[in-house]
Amino acid sequence: MTDDPFVAHRSLLFTVAYEMLGSAADAEDVVQETWLRWADLGAAARADVCDPRAYLVRMVTRQALNRLRTLVRRREEYVGEWLPEPLLTSPDVAEDVELAESVSFAMLTVLETLGPTERAVFVLREVFETPYDEIAEAVGKTPAAVRQIAHRAREHVAVRRPRVQVSRAEQEAVVERFLAAVRGGDLQGLLDVLAPDVVVVSDGGGVVAAARRPIEGAERVAPLLGSLVKLAGDFEAMPMWLNGGPAVRLDLDGELNTVASLVIEDGRITRIYAVRNPQKLARLGEEASLSR
Repeated sequence: MTDDPFVAHRSLLFTVAYEMLGSAADAEDVVQETWLRWADLGAAARADVCDPRAYLVRMVTRQALNRLRTLVRRREEYVGEWLPEPLLTSPDVAEDVELAESVSFAMLTVLETLGPTERAVFVLREVFETPYDEIAEAVGKTPAAVRQIAHRAREHVAVRRPRVQVSRAEQEAVVERFLAAVRGGDLQGLLDVLAPDVVVVSDGGGVVAAARRPIEGAERVAPLLGSLVKLAGDFEAMPMWLNGGPAVRLDLDGELNTVASLVIEDGRITRIYAVRNPQKLARLGEEASLSR
């Protein structure tokens, strides 16, 4: 056991950074930088910090903001659709509905439409219920300005945010139907489990083949998924949990090829976020710890 506040709040700091950045690798870098700055304070200075949790959240937010401003420029030049780096989670995370929604692919793609400061304010206020004065210190704004930013960001997200509440049992049942259809190349089975207006968003990052624009409609998506079983080599599709929600893993010749996060509503899949970029798949062997 340790009394070090950084160790006690490390999971929280990672979650804050990940929700701001959408990248587990970058979030880990930010948390590490925060640790170095915390350690550099010295034992006496750390002991004088009245609220270590708020202090550490402020530090990680500042570091994440700096990183996010750099990432925004990179993502403008990204080849094809950009999706968050998938985060392996246990099914239990899905039971915390608010946390699961906040780290879901659907929400993180919505947060990508916010500016860096707006995103930081939204995450700290709406997800972690951080007081306005603490957010103001973290982002370098006045509390009044933060309130205005929070209001704008909340309205922006409200128009776009997903509002899907499906039981875990229903999610698992739909995933099983989906996997059975994919494994069997069952076109009708796929049409039955996909919503008519289903959308597939793929991220290959210009490294591997992937659609550069969303594919819309079950009539287009079903034949594409039905053809996977005909791919050369051994093909395997398995259920998993990513970012607090149901997902599938596709392996070719025994190696991870694609992971896809699924959005389920009214017994059908309405959206598929497929990550194929190898750089974003590299960390999936590591179980992530999420916290408020």
